[in-house]
Amino acid sequence: MKRQTQKESRPARIVLGVTGSIAAYKAAELVRLMVGRKWEVSVVMTKAATRFVGEVTFRTLSRRPVAIDMFAEQEAWQPEHIALADWADAMLIAPCTANVMAKIACGIADDVLTAVALASRAPLVLAPAMNEGMWDNAATQANLAVLRGRGVGIVDVGTGDLACGYLGKGRMAALDAILGAVEARLRTTERVVEA
Repeated sequence: MKRQTQKESRPARIVLGVTGSIAAYKAAELVRLMVGRKWEVSVVMTKAATRFVGEVTFRTLSRRPVAIDMFAEQEAWQPEHIALADWADAMLIAPCTANVMAKIACGIADDVLTAVALASRAPLVLAPAMNEGMWDNAATQANLAVLRGRGVGIVDVGTGDLACGYLGKGRMAALDAILGAVEARLRTTERVVEA
């Protein structure tokens, strides 16, 4: 049986996590850009994310089901969070709220998104988005240090107008910077699959 690298045998598979931030609308464009690169994209949303962008938007753009509920009925025998964790070549959470970042740093898996993140062995990239005060908080900075220490890719936040009306640091990074971080992880962690 011939062994091939993931790039030779099939498109890259990306799990995109979307959390409850106003920047969630930018994730729709991220899906469009990733699909344009011929990547397969599966979107996982927190329930809070659905308050900002609808599931049908991501289902239409990705042409794949969207995971939201940890206990939704499944046709397959394998739990959805495990199936997605095994499927992914890389996982990106964009936007990533302070709340979800803290859960991942502490190993909390209380929804489908954090369960996928905890179960996956694929490289993880986070693109945080939050208020400047939340970004500067010592707890957030400690969580970032923990995640970086574990090899999680962090795409640094930008500075500018924030949804709360403040001008400061906390905006989600530019989409090209986020995609570049995912591409870099895909290049350095080429998975081998059986042909």
